[in-house]
Amino acid sequence: MFQRIRENKPLQGFLLSSLSNLFMVVLLIIPLILTLVISFGRRAPNGTVIYTFSLDNYIRLAGFDPTCEVPGLFGCFNDLYINILFRSIGLAIATTTFVILMAYPLSYFIARAPIKRRNTFLFLVLVPMWTNFVIRVYAWMMLLRTQGVINGFLGWLLGLFGLNFVPLEMLYTPGAVLVGMVYEYLPFMILPIYTSLEKIDNSLYEAAADLGANTLRTFFRVTLPLSMPGVVAGTILVFIPVMGAFVVSDILGGKQFVLVGNLIQRQFLDARDPTFGSAASLVLMVMTLVVTYFYTRKFGFGEEIVVA
Repeated sequence: MFQRIRENKPLQGFLLSSLSNLFMVVLLIIPLILTLVISFGRRAPNGTVIYTFSLDNYIRLAGFDPTCEVPGLFGCFNDLYINILFRSIGLAIATTTFVILMAYPLSYFIARAPIKRRNTFLFLVLVPMWTNFVIRVYAWMMLLRTQGVINGFLGWLLGLFGLNFVPLEMLYTPGAVLVGMVYEYLPFMILPIYTSLEKIDNSLYEAAADLGANTLRTFFRVTLPLSMPGVVAGTILVFIPVMGAFVVSDILGGKQFVLVGNLIQRQFLDARDPTFGSAASLVLMVMTLVVTYFYTRKFGFGEEIVVA
């Protein structure tokens, strides 16, 4: 039997992947099917699910109230959930953009640093991740609040010049949520970009210099194309979790800044409406897949790029 397995490559592949495939089916496929089934159901008065086929939850997400009795199609329209969906996409795009702009120079600096110092710099990048995610968010809350560290420092600094200082309202704003998101997901962009930059052969820079290319031209013709796999991989690692994040917006944005993740959380925990929460979860997943599909179709999945 073992001799037959050793000689049968397809059977070896099936046996080696069987455990991971089982986990995929049990922990991903089956829950997705259950979520899909529940999303077409209706909420019972006691918060349980009435299993039936209804599009009411998706109609409600689109802004229309299925139970509305106001004459006319647009008399029952409410753009609340549409705004939440687009707000989540906008925040994810803004977070990813700022993370790339901050991570690329730092990754380049680490990749070009002496080999003995690279591990130290990477260690410093990873140190914040040793702390609990929620604790790091609360740390920003202490920094941004009215009586926080930043306002305290600004008040002390202006006081040296005899100027009055009015504390800035930074907490519970969209800007605070953006800062928290960028901080939390910055390492997920630094590491893949660093990996791509670190693998670039120095002989390519020497060849570019021999051909008369200046620093700027070398960057756009050599460094940037060869580092794009890291940028693409980092974008996927940042954009997808930000789309469904709710902890940062819940703590730093308060009740004033609601994302799709917050909407789903409150439907399951507060409103006890798993049918609407399931529908919102599937819409979020589809939106994320669509954006990721078009992005990867243009830039690939992070495969190596050959410089012409």
